[in-house]
Amino acid sequence: MLAFTYHSFRLTPLVYFLILIHAIILMVGGHYTYAEVPLFDNIKELFGSSRNDYDKLGHFVQGFVPALITREIILRKNIINGAFWQSFFVVSFCLAFSAFYELVEWGVALLSEEAAESFLGTQGYVWDTQADMGWALFGAVAGLITLSRLHDRQLKKLSA
Repeated sequence: MLAFTYHSFRLTPLVYFLILIHAIILMVGGHYTYAEVPLFDNIKELFGSSRNDYDKLGHFVQGFVPALITREIILRKNIINGAFWQSFFVVSFCLAFSAFYELVEWGVALLSEEAAESFLGTQGYVWDTQADMGWALFGAVAGLITLSRLHDRQLKKLSA
């Protein structure tokens, strides 16, 4: 999709970089399963934790990266006026996307009973779904707070 839209709707270098980072995080999680990423097993042991928290990184990024993608589309297409409403929509979109993903996880778990635990990656944590959405919320807000100025500068260069 990125290659297809490159000439008609080129994104900022920041957003392309964030998409790359997100893709790498997804591929690593898919390769090892999110509950068994070796680096995060080491971190788990170092801090005496009972779970591998790589999935929390994935959900943080699931809010962080789409927040900047959504922000760019909103600003460039001039869809929503006012910084407050733009930010409100971006965060709401990221939460909706996260909730949708959790529903997909649930559906897959119901359809493939034997692989449900490994796919869901709850690691026995009863509040895993809510925590995942919380991390996506935190990621979306963090993305807007930390990168909006840099993003604005790149958007100005892109439109020039």
